[in-house]
Amino acid sequence: MKVFINKIIPEIGMQLLARPDIDLIMPENPEISYDEWISYCQQCDAILNIGAYKIDAKFFDLCPSVKAVSLFSVGYDQVDLAEATRRGIPVSNTPDVLSRATSDIAFLLMLMVSRLASFHTNQVRLGVRFKYFNPVANLGQELYGKTLGIFGLGRIGIEMALKCQAAYQMKIIYHNRNRHPELEESINATYVSFEELLAQSDVLSIHANYAPEYRGKFDASVFQQMKSNAILVNTARGGFINEDDLYKALKTEQIWGAGLDVSDPEPMLPDNPLLDLERVCVLPHIGSATFEARSGMAKTAAENIIAFVEGKPLLTCLNPEVYTNS
Repeated sequence: MKVFINKIIPEIGMQLLARPDIDLIMPENPEISYDEWISYCQQCDAILNIGAYKIDAKFFDLCPSVKAVSLFSVGYDQVDLAEATRRGIPVSNTPDVLSRATSDIAFLLMLMVSRLASFHTNQVRLGVRFKYFNPVANLGQELYGKTLGIFGLGRIGIEMALKCQAAYQMKIIYHNRNRHPELEESINATYVSFEELLAQSDVLSIHANYAPEYRGKFDASVFQQMKSNAILVNTARGGFINEDDLYKALKTEQIWGAGLDVSDPEPMLPDNPLLDLERVCVLPHIGSATFEARSGMAKTAAENIIAFVEGKPLLTCLNPEVYTNS
């Protein structure tokens, strides 16, 4: 089987793929153009995709030999899953292995924003000297007993909730498309409407799977409904937030601060005005950037490819109906 992988993944994954029944094809330069990517994929039976281009109807038309897609990510918004399913092509992701690492970043962003850590670090780097003690200057806020609102209570959201409960005894509320009573009991969370989530959250953390209908969901109308002390945290996808509206909401103090590990576009442009705000912390999408998480992702992604090569269902298949419908 010919398998295209567009970038080197951690060693455990590369070792798993080093099999006589897998002809692994990889570009010398990982920063390939769309046309180059298509050219490689056209040669292959399966692809292990690391943050490359859209996998949609056009892709499947151009690459009819591709019969399986293994994603090196939890998110799958770059894939037209309905189209893949219609064509009988299984698609897999890498759930679970990065939940803790990504929730660590959400927790870190929440704490950094609440204490203006980025602002104070920049002051030190700029050589600013605090000549006298000012009891009312550059104050943060404490999180003890506050309310954490989670938009999308999945694996990462659960880990975030547990951290916030343990560290700050925070009350947990959440909004999902579907209610999960079993989770409410296990982590002492309360289901609320989206409007209640906005009105009650001191910290609102986005953890939902991204879909096109969510683009710009957090816009001016949403920020107007949030608390003036609210901190918005996003470790999911940048498309959830209208960044122009977020900037205006922060400047006019409709909300208090924002911590972003994702942006739209990515990477965030250096002239983005959000970067000039004291109560904003921006990271370059490092939610899964630990040895443990990336190794786990590599192992899962490689094992999905191996399952395909061996004629078995992908282990973490996003559209398992392709097997029952075939």
